[in-house]
Amino acid sequence: MLARNSAAELPAAAAGGWRLRWPLRRRAAPAFSDGQAESGLKRAHFTEWRLPFWLLAPQLFILLLFFFIPSVRALIQAFQLTDPFGATTQWVGFQNFERLFRSSVYWSSVQVTVVFTVAQNVLTLTLALLLAFASNHILRGRGAYRTILLLPYAIAPAIAGIMLAFLFNPRVGPVAHMLQGLGFDWDPNRNSSHALALIVMAASWKHICYNYIFLVAALLSVPHSILESAYLDGAGPIQRFLRISLPMIAPTLFFLIVINFVYGLFETFAIVDATTRGGPAGATSILVYKVYQDGFVTLDLGSSAAQSVILMGLALLLTYAQFRFIERRVNYSV
Repeated sequence: MLARNSAAELPAAAAGGWRLRWPLRRRAAPAFSDGQAESGLKRAHFTEWRLPFWLLAPQLFILLLFFFIPSVRALIQAFQLTDPFGATTQWVGFQNFERLFRSSVYWSSVQVTVVFTVAQNVLTLTLALLLAFASNHILRGRGAYRTILLLPYAIAPAIAGIMLAFLFNPRVGPVAHMLQGLGFDWDPNRNSSHALALIVMAASWKHICYNYIFLVAALLSVPHSILESAYLDGAGPIQRFLRISLPMIAPTLFFLIVINFVYGLFETFAIVDATTRGGPAGATSILVYKVYQDGFVTLDLGSSAAQSVILMGLALLLTYAQFRFIERRVNYSV
């Protein structure tokens, strides 16, 4: 055995260096594809279909149970007229959609939704940008500041709505008392614009942390050599941020704009329900909350299903418009 091992190692020694013996060398060899090695990549594949299927089965089951089946059911129910107890159904075609398009209440909800989504998107992205810019220029305690700014992300949306509703309550809220002391007649229970501003602030406060995480990571990826060159040329912190950092993180900004629109359309139900419950007089009844009111409060199941289909179509349309018109101004090259 010793003679055999020595014979295997002698050619390597004669070549001017020690190498692994051929059984180990064959095991450690890189993967080849069409006679060429893949540089820096590792090929991973399954030899049979059963293992990947069982690995994906739990997630596929959850998607089937909570997404695909309800989506197909809502799409079918949008063309039906169902009694409040769900005992009998009647096929009515597009009558549910026609009734919605003739409803002034529904168009008012669409208008409120657009204003709310745009205002929430602008406020969230602006404040997250300011916080990311400020935290990157803190010399001491930067980690502590970032941890504090990320804490609201761990709070449930309903709790965030309750907190903001208490703080801005015209009777007992400390922030409302400060506003009233400054001469501002704050009352979201009677003033529709105040109520809309309240849910915008609550939704933005809850979602700033999500935007902040991505913006901090994007700002850290900006090459320091470019920023140092601008500093040597006399550019201040604000000029470096506006003219160098902001254009270079444009892909991240575009991603956050799309995500914020989806968040405003679909993920703000709990905040509206805990803060204003759609009031006063439906002034804050955004589309996702109106779907709930018509489906679970007034038990108009056909109208609720039709509204959910329209809401999904609106989200797809806004996403397409953003990719069609806004992405053209995004530069992905450094």
